[in-house]
Amino acid sequence: MFDFLLLLISLLLVLSAPIISRAQADTIRPGKTPLVTAALKPGLKQYLVYFQDPKRERILGMWFWMRDIAVETHNGVKSFTIRQNWYGSDTNSYRSVYSINSMDDFAPIYHSETIRGKTSAYNWNGAFISGADSVEGNTKKDFHLTFDAPNLNWNLDIETFEMLPLAEGKSFLINFYDAGLTPPEYILYKVTGSEAITLMDGRKTDCWKLTTEGNHNGRAYSETYWISKSTHEFLKEEDSFGGTYRYKIKMPAMAPDFRQKFARS
Repeated sequence: MFDFLLLLISLLLVLSAPIISRAQADTIRPGKTPLVTAALKPGLKQYLVYFQDPKRERILGMWFWMRDIAVETHNGVKSFTIRQNWYGSDTNSYRSVYSINSMDDFAPIYHSETIRGKTSAYNWNGAFISGADSVEGNTKKDFHLTFDAPNLNWNLDIETFEMLPLAEGKSFLINFYDAGLTPPEYILYKVTGSEAITLMDGRKTDCWKLTTEGNHNGRAYSETYWISKSTHEFLKEEDSFGGTYRYKIKMPAMAPDFRQKFARS
């Protein structure tokens, strides 16, 4: 009888573990646990993104991301504006993204992206997201989705991670939404420890390791992010998804802004 009770208690602990971990996580969305918005520094940030399918080990896919953060005022609201340019090996790989978020809590206000010449543009608030009818050629002008709760722009996950109040043992349920797709969902991220990584100049910097994992369309995935403890900078990411691996590396400040270098006069 005693052995049976021990077995029952162990089983209940295992089954309740996900519930316990979710209950202890900080809920991150506008109006809940605040992001540390002062940690998000304006300026140009550039990332080398590369990925590989082990079945095609001699091929390495690449992107170069440029994410330019500025502080501006829109309709009287002090805001972060983030302009993204993604460059690949051909014009079909290129995309441009423009987002406006409240400076107070990073709540989304506007988001647009252009991929292969097609633009999707949205007005966004805590209650709903809808296609921006003032944007010419907007392919999502008739889109509308009502929300159960305010959420954050999943396209700006890098910037969101830089503003999390990271600490040992912390975990976060972030209500993310990818504009124009299925309804928002809470994603669990955990601080799983620390690691000192070596920068390009040979110096080491101590980072928090933030991780998430799950299953998407029947394929398991895992993601790990390295965030500097001293500067809150997103420095590195390693992902696996359906057997494919992807890495993001933040480039040093000396990386040239070729948008200006090769701008047409």
